[in-house]
Amino acid sequence: MANDVLSPGENRARRDFLNWFLGTAAGAFAASVLYPVSRYLVPPKVEESTAHTVTLSIKPQELKPNSGQIFRFGSQPAILVKTPAGELKAFSAVCTHLACIVQYRSDISHIWCACHNGHFDLNGKNIEGPPPKPLEEYAVNAKGDQIVVSKRS
Repeated sequence: MANDVLSPGENRARRDFLNWFLGTAAGAFAASVLYPVSRYLVPPKVEESTAHTVTLSIKPQELKPNSGQIFRFGSQPAILVKTPAGELKAFSAVCTHLACIVQYRSDISHIWCACHNGHFDLNGKNIEGPPPKPLEEYAVNAKGDQIVVSKRS
């Protein structure tokens, strides 16, 4: 019975170890919750695109009339549209409302932002919904089997 009683020094060491262990576990739990939440709330910094010209791997004859294709213009998404008349047009694919990625809808022949139902015509002009400005338009040159898209200056 006398062996089950801890001395005051042993009791203190056990209590210190439990306090350290519980404090470390609580800290690890808090870090595992707060880090993903902070990464979600603070978006990563995106560099401004420095590309002025992009040669696409898409051949002009591969793109069907009344269709669109998303591609990368530097670090930003862009959209290449072949109109129902067969004309190639390119725009920034970043919606001017809240920076969602737009897409081409062949059923209505518009560039459409699914986030808040924003519509752009085939000249990039905002025609319906909340987008406040037109899409940035790029110059498109189709030469042989290549499509070259460049910023207008």
